[in-house]
Amino acid sequence: MSDVFPVKGMDAVVFAVGNAKQAAHYYSTAFGMRLVAYRGPENGSRDEVAYVLASGGARFELRSSVRPGTDMARHVAEHGDGVIDLAIEVPDVEAAYEHAVAQGARGLAAPYTMEDEDGKVVIAAIATYGETRHTLVDRSNYSGVYLPGYRAAEPITQPPAKRFFQAVDHCVGNVELGKMDEWVEFYKRVMGFTNMAEFVGDDIATEYSALMSKVVADGTRKVKFPLNEPAISRKKSQIDEYLEFYGGPGVQHIALATNDILTTVDNMRAAGVDFLDTPDSYYDDPELRARIGKVRAPIEELKKRKILVDRDEDGYLLQIFTKPVQDRPTVFFELIERHGSLGFGKGNFKALFEAIEREQERRGNL
Repeated sequence: MSDVFPVKGMDAVVFAVGNAKQAAHYYSTAFGMRLVAYRGPENGSRDEVAYVLASGGARFELRSSVRPGTDMARHVAEHGDGVIDLAIEVPDVEAAYEHAVAQGARGLAAPYTMEDEDGKVVIAAIATYGETRHTLVDRSNYSGVYLPGYRAAEPITQPPAKRFFQAVDHCVGNVELGKMDEWVEFYKRVMGFTNMAEFVGDDIATEYSALMSKVVADGTRKVKFPLNEPAISRKKSQIDEYLEFYGGPGVQHIALATNDILTTVDNMRAAGVDFLDTPDSYYDDPELRARIGKVRAPIEELKKRKILVDRDEDGYLLQIFTKPVQDRPTVFFELIERHGSLGFGKGNFKALFEAIEREQERRGNL
């Protein structure tokens, strides 16, 4: 079957932050990313600065207002630091945009071309949940560092000898109660994505809180978007907490694919990144050890670092989650090392959510 909305992959994750210079330093030192491009008042951007960092194929753009009264300043004041754009690289921006709008997407920017001495980039944008957007990008005729208007930048710190991660694995969105299926249908209708997985009921519940989740993805599985909504429960779920502190729907976490999760966790922890804790009882459970079988890292090494492990019919994965990386309990990150498994760690959901609940309780938000 022909793909009505072909994609090449994730182009960039764009953040609105209160101080882009300091955020760029954090992601350079703590995440091992390399600053590659900059845009600001020095090169024609009067209201805003942007720092672009990369690690393999993963690219973050950190944007911040340099004056009050801008829409960027309003967004940060209302939501705190967070993701405003999940940019997707496509082979034909005009065709993708026309299809999306014809299927009911709200257009934010009709296709236009940016050019400089390094070539041209075609861009358009559509709206999705909350104030999140998808910028559609065709950079096949561009050889510059990022986009026209950006200049190459020197690394802020010495990049690590071995990068911590090499790609964006998936991006998770939180939406209001009753809206998950609406947005799943949006991605199916507008972008031709398919349902990759769904988790409901006891799949994603603890004694106190619950949520429901469905995963949509393009046909090649290069772009994967899990979508969460809260479920009725005894206490406030992590989704309820996010919606309250972010001020509405938005991107909850970004999963980053790594080839060596043990070394990456060691390096990031040494740089000051806080990860969720997992009790020793998780690793001592004989059922877990029987279920996961043999994995590349000894269970004691995973236990020492609090890394979770899960196995399905295709293989296994190793994963760990950071605590929120800003003052509000909103955006956090996942590190994931896949060995055949295409899943999302269903066997770890209970342990993960209990760990999140412990943090919620410490904040007084459970």
